[in-house]
Amino acid sequence: MKSSQSVYGCRNARSSARSTHDRFYYSPSSSYSDASTVRKRNSLAVAAKSVAGLFVTCFTPPETINSENFGESEEFKPPSVFSDATGSSRDRRRTSGIYGSPQNSTHGREPGSVKFTMEEIYKATRNFSPSFKIGQGGFGTVYKGRLQDGTLVAIKRAKKSVHDKHLGVEFKSEIRTLAQVEHLNLVKFYGFLQQEEERIVVMEYVPNGTLREHLDCVHGNVLDLAVRLDIAIDVAHAVTYLHTYTDHPIIHRDIKSSNILLTENFRAKVTDFGFARLAADTDSGATHVSTQVKGTAGYLDPEYLKTYQLTEKSDVYSFGVLLVELVTGRRPIEPKRELKERLTARWAMKKFAEDDSIAILDPRLERTAVTNLLIEKILELALQCLAPGRQGRPAMRKCAEILWGIRKECKELSASEFRSLSSNSWSSSVREE
Repeated sequence: MKSSQSVYGCRNARSSARSTHDRFYYSPSSSYSDASTVRKRNSLAVAAKSVAGLFVTCFTPPETINSENFGESEEFKPPSVFSDATGSSRDRRRTSGIYGSPQNSTHGREPGSVKFTMEEIYKATRNFSPSFKIGQGGFGTVYKGRLQDGTLVAIKRAKKSVHDKHLGVEFKSEIRTLAQVEHLNLVKFYGFLQQEEERIVVMEYVPNGTLREHLDCVHGNVLDLAVRLDIAIDVAHAVTYLHTYTDHPIIHRDIKSSNILLTENFRAKVTDFGFARLAADTDSGATHVSTQVKGTAGYLDPEYLKTYQLTEKSDVYSFGVLLVELVTGRRPIEPKRELKERLTARWAMKKFAEDDSIAILDPRLERTAVTNLLIEKILELALQCLAPGRQGRPAMRKCAEILWGIRKECKELSASEFRSLSSNSWSSSVREE
């Protein structure tokens, strides 16, 4: 017999530290049940088949896409304006509520306000010791470091490629974005340093690795589906904040499992803003930004890939791929699998359309009544996020509301299941006496 905690929690003891009181107290403005129960199963199947078919014709780009003729200043030009007759305006406000806490910045300062010298950086990383290296990417190398006041930090050191304009753009984009955002589910920005050939970004150190590492069981534990749902909620909050609660909407453009860091309590923090871009100014009637395609293969919005039109819904598409990744444990592209299973989202949506969702569940996870419900609900949201056109995708805030509704429903089912098991056990004990 399993307790409700074991059904709803993570198998690894470390993850059990993550509890409800450690999360946002957020009440969605609309009910999930109203949004989901209206849809009939057959319409979901038709939509799932449509999404699955989309992947067949979708161009599979290289791992990271950059334009060869992309100028250094392109990211900093005002967005191209494409207007429609019904240009809407948004009510923007500075970070507030669950989506921001400026007063909690490191040392009580604004993000990025700490000034660093190369001497401090060398001291923090012991001259960039290989033993302090914790990551490597297209931008450069990430080191763990300790500042003079004892603060553990992640120090990103850019490649010394002064002629690579793309790296210069990504560095400036990341600095600009990090300096204007602060949220519990985004990595904190402490400061940066640009001196001669050196370009350094100093950020919060998040100790528990990436989500992708945990899905690959690199750290030896299996994340239960309910914990994966909590991680999805964290990411949805972070992206909602970027899209809605900053002074100007920000599109991340590279939402993926390897850009999601986990704390020791399995709280998610989105990182890597090298591809971030300011969204179109809807107050002036703009509907999208025209820009060269950037992102990661498997997560790219096919509409953006085809038209070069970037909107917040491109992040929503990537989030849909991430939801499938959380359910299956698989990477978005699995080149070593048989042809029909190589594009994970296409394969998953096809199974969903065939009413065989349980077949795509990560085989390391237990199959329970709660798990079965979670799979169906999460895949239904993923289906909406993976709509071929941006008009068919929900806003990220809506995604967060739906996920909270799923979480509430599953916790109630889990508690009910536990009470039922306890009642049966008590009845059996009475009969034996």
